[in-house]
Amino acid sequence: MIIPKVLESRTEYAGKIVSIRRDKLTRGDGNTFIRETAVASDAVGIVAMDDRGRILLIRQYRHPMGRPVWEIPAGRMDVEGEKPEETALRELREETDTEASSIQLLTLFLNSAGWTTEKTYVYLAKGLKDVPEFKRENEEADIEKEWVPLKEAAERVKSGEIDDAKTVIGILMTDSMGRQSENK
Repeated sequence: MIIPKVLESRTEYAGKIVSIRRDKLTRGDGNTFIRETAVASDAVGIVAMDDRGRILLIRQYRHPMGRPVWEIPAGRMDVEGEKPEETALRELREETDTEASSIQLLTLFLNSAGWTTEKTYVYLAKGLKDVPEFKRENEEADIEKEWVPLKEAAERVKSGEIDDAKTVIGILMTDSMGRQSENK
């Protein structure tokens, strides 16, 4: 496989959350082509599961979709030097007023390899306890929380009611882990 060589690279737009980079590439055959890439920080998602086998879902307004979305707690890795698991624990506290005593990486996935650099780490968090309420702002101020049995959450994925990618991946992986342990 030929890996194209970057001949030129420039930032077309630099925003708070995303930048757009325009690259001119060649495969070494004399022809060139242009690719635009959304450069974004990585993210985390957290499947927070209690001792009763329920997971914590949140519902919040997502402007790009123009509607509220059911999802697992999540956030951007936007604190310099913070490790993914630290971001996951921080975001869980900030979005849900919940703390976890253990956290396990379920997977790392590429959000959309054809146009963005963003990757998402998905964790399973257990040993949950409530912590003092965090002051939330903007669309996070209206977050709704719901504890849902894992099997019901998986059914919501299958019906299309839950359609957020990190949430779909986290729920289905956690559900699959549960079925594997039941079959042993």
